[in-house]
Amino acid sequence: MTNTHLRGQAVIDNPSGFCERLSLLFFSIGLTFLAMLYVPATFGQMVESEKQNFVIETVAEDLSIPWGMAALPDGGMLITERTGNLRLLNADGQLHPDPIKNTPQTYIDGQGGMLDVAIHPDYVNNGWVYLSFSSAKASGELGRGANTALMRGKIKNHEFVEQELLYKALPNYRGGRHFGSRIAFDAANHVYLSVGDRGSRDQVQTLENPLGKIFRLHDDGRIPADNPFVNTANAQPAVWSWGHRNPQGMEAHPVTGALWAHEHGPRGGDELNLIMEGQNYGWPTVTFGINYSGTKITDEVGRPGLVSPVTHWTPSIAPCGMAFVAGDKYAGWQNNLLVGSLKFQQLQRLEFSDEGEVVHREILLDGIGRVRAIEQAADGTIYVAVETGGRIIRLVPA
Repeated sequence: MTNTHLRGQAVIDNPSGFCERLSLLFFSIGLTFLAMLYVPATFGQMVESEKQNFVIETVAEDLSIPWGMAALPDGGMLITERTGNLRLLNADGQLHPDPIKNTPQTYIDGQGGMLDVAIHPDYVNNGWVYLSFSSAKASGELGRGANTALMRGKIKNHEFVEQELLYKALPNYRGGRHFGSRIAFDAANHVYLSVGDRGSRDQVQTLENPLGKIFRLHDDGRIPADNPFVNTANAQPAVWSWGHRNPQGMEAHPVTGALWAHEHGPRGGDELNLIMEGQNYGWPTVTFGINYSGTKITDEVGRPGLVSPVTHWTPSIAPCGMAFVAGDKYAGWQNNLLVGSLKFQQLQRLEFSDEGEVVHREILLDGIGRVRAIEQAADGTIYVAVETGGRIIRLVPA
């Protein structure tokens, strides 16, 4: 595989995963032609990157849209399939042939389905597994269609038991767009859940609905008393930050503990944000993106009182999945951020200054397929979920 490098540049994408508009038709044809020439990475392939060479190993394939991964303490991995399943990759690298039984029923429409998975920071002692998914309207719920939900349970005898629904974004909304749906934990065991704008961007700039928000809960689903909007009239009390479009990557930094997230822009304007308590990140009042038709959404890319992104991709890459590289197994990448790209089918590595600015980017695995998730296993090995071919690959330091 030819490895290319990107230094502080932006690249291109269709963040929603829908068909390109006519203005991108010829570009899409060109990408299709290149994809026909591209030979996917195979077991044992060496990749020479700027600071860390590695070997690609394929450990599983033919999964149905692998979307999220969670590393288990024994060296195994939990993997979600957007089509509704939770799968187990054993510590020996073998995919269990059967999905885990009794997982929650999901609303499968467009980008909806079984989405992220995470384990509790104290999983060794309590066994809690957290799932986010698109949940169809239930009896008595407001709205129509579905919205993002968070559930926890335990896996016993290959079955998801002791289920507890911790949160559901309400009301429900029609359509299959922008469920967001990443899960992260902080050092105090608060659990965070991202929810997209569900295609209703005009309703994001209010605290009265769940659209375009990141929520913060206790690990059992209770709302923390020190959440920023608990005492704000008509505000959703679980809100931690707002003004987001569709965050599909979220993780706490392994050293600082700070929460980071990236989100899909429209045509351009994908953002990487440092997530801070109570802050408004501006969508759609400010954005670097434009409508898919080529028309403007707004003339503003920033405004006092709204948080600007740490960096943005314009044109966009359709970011999905992210992981900070912890530990010293990849010495050249320590504390760097890995970001997946759906559109350009690659992995990007971002370096930061001491002030938290992105100072360098490198493209890894160019053309590998649509990257959905990145996760470090218990031994520090990086795993990547690739939608194309339904593959789980790992990057073994050379």
